[in-house]
Amino acid sequence: QVQLVESGGGLVQAGGSLRLSCTASGSIFSMNFAAWYRQAPGKQRELVAHITDGGNTYHVDSVKGRFTISRDNAKNTVYLQMNSLKPEDTAVYYCNAHVQVLPGRGPYSYWGQGTQVTVSS
Repeated sequence: QVQLVESGGGLVQAGGSLRLSCTASGSIFSMNFAAWYRQAPGKQRELVAHITDGGNTYHVDSVKGRFTISRDNAKNTVYLQMNSLKPEDTAVYYCNAHVQVLPGRGPYSYWGQGTQVTVSS
């Protein structure tokens, strides 16, 4: 079994910064593709950024230049550094990772429980 645990959310004023972490634990051979999504009240879940196992990254236009996704493969951890936060960034942020549990088994997609980010104006 694989668990993803997110941390780092909270309340911050506009213009502030937060760093989200997502750590995978359990039966893990390798963590491949990983991504951060967010879901604001009354809206659908949307992609924020993703990163490949080789470190190639993609950020949606609304966060480009403000957010940075990164990873530490040795720790099976993915990060989202969020700077210059805006009230419209307020949402529950979810980590998604594609994990290979054994050689040749997977990857399988897992989700974290979500962490609340609230940006006050």
